Amino acid sequence: MASPLTRAGDAVPVPLRRMRRLATFMLVAMAALFLLSRRMEGVHPAWGFVQSFAEAAMVGGLADWFAVTALFRHPLGLPIPHTAIIPRNKDRIGDTLAAFLRDNFLTARVVARRMHRVDAAGAAGKWLADPAARSGRLRHGASRLAVNVLEGLDPDQFGTMVRGALANRLRAMQVSPALGRTLEAAIADDRHLPLVDAIIRWTSKTLDANEELVRAMIQKRAGAVLRWTGLDETLATSVVRGLHKMLAEVAEDPAHPLRAKANEGLALLAHDLQHSPEMQAKVERLKNDLIDNPALAGWWMGVWEKIRGGMLRAARDPDRALAGPIGEAMRQLGRTLQSDPVLKAKVNRFARRAVVGAVADYGDGIVRLVSDTVRGWDAQTITGRLENAVGRDLQYIRINGTLVGGMVGLAIHVVDVWL
Repeated sequence: MASPLTRAGDAVPVPLRRMRRLATFMLVAMAALFLLSRRMEGVHPAWGFVQSFAEAAMVGGLADWFAVTALFRHPLGLPIPHTAIIPRNKDRIGDTLAAFLRDNFLTARVVARRMHRVDAAGAAGKWLADPAARSGRLRHGASRLAVNVLEGLDPDQFGTMVRGALANRLRAMQVSPALGRTLEAAIADDRHLPLVDAIIRWTSKTLDANEELVRAMIQKRAGAVLRWTGLDETLATSVVRGLHKMLAEVAEDPAHPLRAKANEGLALLAHDLQHSPEMQAKVERLKNDLIDNPALAGWWMGVWEKIRGGMLRAARDPDRALAGPIGEAMRQLGRTLQSDPVLKAKVNRFARRAVVGAVADYGDGIVRLVSDTVRGWDAQTITGRLENAVGRDLQYIRINGTLVGGMVGLAIHVVDVWL
């Protein structure tokens, strides 16, 4: 069946054509009945009742035909005043429709009141928790769309674009205070101790791997007398053994003085990262150097290709993806959204604020879009669309006008005869 809103030039919907023909047929039938009753008026008094009915029915049908036609065009093409109402007032109709939308739907107060009755978190939780609810056209259509988008985009260009967006975000972000606060919180909870232990182990392994280099450096800096007497080698051995012994003691003793010094150094670093302009400038320079490093760009492109490949595999086979950890995480999130009243309240509040904010920010734009769209239609377009939308009901007005007019005429004739 044709859509009730058709474009200008489209065929008139079949139900509308049928109703037009029926209303016109009834009007013609009343005219024929009126002529017949005039000729048969002297045969029997009953024909007077028929004539009154047919005459009033013609008047009612013609009046309603004129009224219905005058909404959309000039009756019989005659420029009668106050006809072709819709084409002449299409701009005002658009403005009125836009004002109606704004006052009754697109105000923050109305939307907020309606959103209070919407359980967005519960609906989302039910959809996420029930795998069957996620199946169907929506999921498979979304997966096909995701595949087409990912395959249609140039991987290198899109990866470069994403990397550029991340780089710009990182450049605008001052990382020093965040690093300082993170380090300060870790020290307060002793979560930095594994880092200290790892540094000690790494230093010990580095010393083992470079013992000969350390010995050579000590011997090179030893005096000529020590080298002549052969004590340079003894000194190097003593230094290396001392370093090994000190690192072993630091690793075994949590209260070693060097650990306290390391803690003091880390605490000072955390403070400087948050409050020292010089340290923050150094960190920012290091951050920018890392961002501009070509090696990092190459590393990112490799990571991005892996991410893109994983996204493509998940999009091509959503059932398999949802059957794994991703699906279990979604189900757990759905159950939590349904069972946790605090989280549900937060999500609903966020959804309500998001919708109200969108209405506040874009409501006027939507209203203008409606008004400008109607203004942009030509008179024939808006007339055709409105007539095809409500014309069938308007033809009922013609039919009812014919019948009601006939009944009124018959009633008047009955009263006239009785009196």
